[in-house]
Amino acid sequence: MRVLLQRVSSARVTVADQVVGRIDPAAHGVAHGLVALVGVTHSDTEAVATALADKVWRLRILDGERSAADLHAPILVVSQFTLYADTAKGRRPSWAAAAPRPVAEPLVETFTAALRELGAMVATGRFGAHMHVDSVNDGPVTVLLEM
Repeated sequence: MRVLLQRVSSARVTVADQVVGRIDPAAHGVAHGLVALVGVTHSDTEAVATALADKVWRLRILDGERSAADLHAPILVVSQFTLYADTAKGRRPSWAAAAPRPVAEPLVETFTAALRELGAMVATGRFGAHMHVDSVNDGPVTVLLEM
């Protein structure tokens, strides 16, 4: 499982001109939140999804080397199968390493549920939909996490 984590001052996801997920850290009294772009591969498990959620929640990339857990910063989770693109050969990416929907969707849901169980305020995109993700990256700070 891979998570591309971005520190943001705001973010939202729209599907067919409808906002389906949004975080506004300032509305919660904090300067930043996180966007977690989540990719799943064939060998991932619920244990991996839960461990990675904990890592995201406690990773110290916010103000003063604090974590989302420390600040109760909101998190926007967006499924992103393209994190498993293989571009080693030719000009057309291979998506073979990305898990199919029946495997990936439940694990993204497990990741999201684990964040909520830890106490995170979580918004989400819509799995499998054509999404527009608007975010204001801050820093910018972008970190790739993998398990």
